[in-house]
Amino acid sequence: MKEWRLAGQGAAALAGGMGIGRFAYTPILPMMHTQAGLSPRFGAALATANYTGYLAGALAAVVASRLLHSRWALRLSLLILAATLALMPLSRSGPLWLGLRLIAGIASALVFVIAVSAVLPRLHSHHVGWTFGGVGAGIALSGAVLVGGNWRTAWWIAALLTIACTLPAWHLTGSPAPPAAERGTRSRDFAALLTSYTLEGIGYIIAGTFLVAAINETASGPVGNGAWIVVGVAAVPSTALWARLGRRWSRSTLLLAALVLQAIGIALPTVAHGVAAALISAALFGATFLGVANLAIAIGTELRVPHAVAILTTGYSLGQIVGPLAVGPLLHNGYHRALLVSVGVVALAAAAALLVRHPLRSLT
Repeated sequence: MKEWRLAGQGAAALAGGMGIGRFAYTPILPMMHTQAGLSPRFGAALATANYTGYLAGALAAVVASRLLHSRWALRLSLLILAATLALMPLSRSGPLWLGLRLIAGIASALVFVIAVSAVLPRLHSHHVGWTFGGVGAGIALSGAVLVGGNWRTAWWIAALLTIACTLPAWHLTGSPAPPAAERGTRSRDFAALLTSYTLEGIGYIIAGTFLVAAINETASGPVGNGAWIVVGVAAVPSTALWARLGRRWSRSTLLLAALVLQAIGIALPTVAHGVAAALISAALFGATFLGVANLAIAIGTELRVPHAVAILTTGYSLGQIVGPLAVGPLLHNGYHRALLVSVGVVALAAAAALLVRHPLRSLT
């Protein structure tokens, strides 16, 4: 029971800090286009501001590693995140929005690295998988922002949901600072892993930001909104499933498989229209993006690289900044070309994953 309680606390933190605090923007984005006059380019700029903040938070965890073990840093980050969400509807000021999404990114990154660092040393891979599933639960919950169809109400609902997730995460304690880690002897494997995970940051975030908007171009609004809920529902059990598969196959093999499946899922809305394609795309995306994160971080930790979680998160964050910037010029004609770029980059991430030799299997 103690293990499940810890996993639940971590899952609640990730649901609020990531699933809602970061990804609620995806279903809110189309409403802001139609109701608040948000242009596609400025929508991408807001995403970039959030990812820049995420990078800053990850770097802070590398430089000030004590943050990884601070309960109060986790609590404060969740509260600040909720405040930034609540403040978004109070103005239509572009600079204010950029500042709020920047601060939200910093808070989200700190929540992620603190929560993951708290559970990884204490739980078996199966329980850690369910902790990561909290992100998916948050994404599914973020579908509630669509109630009423008003962009202002949507942000306030997101803030309330983040507070609701903060309550069970309040007593999550950071893990004790570990002894000095041995420097891994497989630096080439970690370099390949970091390259793959950074490329995944580029590819996945393009789809994660614009998938609903892209689906809405060829299907009715309810289909796109429903697809986002499917992403969350598919993500909830996905990391536990990948952990179970790790009993039979190495994590490096599973990482490659997850990236290939993700590329297929992102490509679907660009080649097939309609409800079925949208829902299959959403399910594949939801079933893989958290699995990739969990597998990559587990591999990095077992390669015994100091501060592996924070370093990998930093690379991922860099990728997330590059992604929206790279596709910004393509958005004036819709979102489908942006998804094709996403597919290509995720395929490159899979190619880099081929170079990661990691024979260990997950522990049960």
